[in-house]
Amino acid sequence: MMLSLPIQDEANELLTRNPLALLIAMMLDQQVPLEKAFSSPYELAKRLGHEPTAAELAEYDPAALAAVFAERPALHRFPKAMAARAQDLARLIADRYDGDAAAIWTSAASGKELVARLAELPGFGGYKAQIFAALLGKQFGVRPDGWREAAGHFGEDGSHYSVADITDEASLAAVRAYKKERKTAAKAG
Repeated sequence: MMLSLPIQDEANELLTRNPLALLIAMMLDQQVPLEKAFSSPYELAKRLGHEPTAAELAEYDPAALAAVFAERPALHRFPKAMAARAQDLARLIADRYDGDAAAIWTSAASGKELVARLAELPGFGGYKAQIFAALLGKQFGVRPDGWREAAGHFGEDGSHYSVADITDEASLAAVRAYKKERKTAAKAG
C-alpha cells in the first residue's frame, strides 16, 4: 500500500519503500506541521543527491549534516537539534539492527516488543512509539501478536487519531478535527 499523506507523491513513495526515511519522518513530527515532517526525508535525499543509509548518516560529519538540515528551507524548525537526533537514530539502527531500519519491526516477536523497541529510538518515546506501531499495522500490515493493544487507542480500527489513520482527504480532515478538539480541551483545562 502506498502512503497517501498530504505531501508530494515522490515523498509518499519514498516513505512507503524506505523504512529509514519513514522513521526519520516520524522522528521529525514534532513542533512542525505534518506536511513538513513527512516531506523532509525526501528533501534530505534530494539535498544529498541520493537516499542515505543508516551507516552513512551515522558517520556523517555532524556540522555538515546540521548545515544540510539548515539549508533553506530548513528541514525542521530546529535543524541543528534534529540533525543530531537523526544522526543518533541512524547510529542506533546501524549498531543495534545492523543498518536495517525495518529489522526494528520485522524481528519483533510481539506488539509489546515492537512498541518497546520504538520507544527506545531517539525522538520517539512511548506516545510516538504507539502511533508508529499503529501506522505500521494499519498501513503496512506489520501486525505482530498484540499490536493493536500495544498501540493503545491509536491501534483502534476505524479511528482518526493520528498519521496512522490518514489514507485520503476525508481521513486527514478527521484527524485534524480530532487534534483540534484535543487542543481545545487541553486549553479549557
